[in-house]
Amino acid sequence: MDIILIIVAALFMVLGIIGSFLPVLPGPLTSWIGLLILHLSKSVPMDKSFLIITLIIAILIWLLDYVIPAIGTKRFGGTKYGMIGTSIGLIVGLIAPIPFGVIIGPFAGAYLGELLNKTDSKTAIKAAFGSFIGFLTSAFIKFIVAIIYLGLFIGIVWDSKEALFTF
Repeated sequence: MDIILIIVAALFMVLGIIGSFLPVLPGPLTSWIGLLILHLSKSVPMDKSFLIITLIIAILIWLLDYVIPAIGTKRFGGTKYGMIGTSIGLIVGLIAPIPFGVIIGPFAGAYLGELLNKTDSKTAIKAAFGSFIGFLTSAFIKFIVAIIYLGLFIGIVWDSKEALFTF
């Protein structure tokens, strides 16, 4: 049973890495579920405080994923309208069944928000670019956290290899 749990946990770890780039899966939270499944194994000792700390980090990263594109918009000269447009565009991009909606949505939302604010087209494009940079930054942070969780997973499994693989 422990081997099955480890295989399922490993699948969640891989899905977490993939989820760092796909908005359908929350990357670090999915990886954390892999750590939780590993914790359910009787052969792998894991501290509950470790699980709580990694959960808090995963939730913070998940929340930042919605904030960072708006911050990028602001950094590149966007206004409150651009930040609101970025957030609305991200939500629409998540819901819309279009390819790369999560990339196009915040970009288009920031651009339209700035145009509604009577900002010139050049400034609106700059703010939209900031939104795109924010998205890339967010994806990079999620990827790093998912890789760290994978490293922790591998380390925990490696340390417990005698208990897991003795028949």
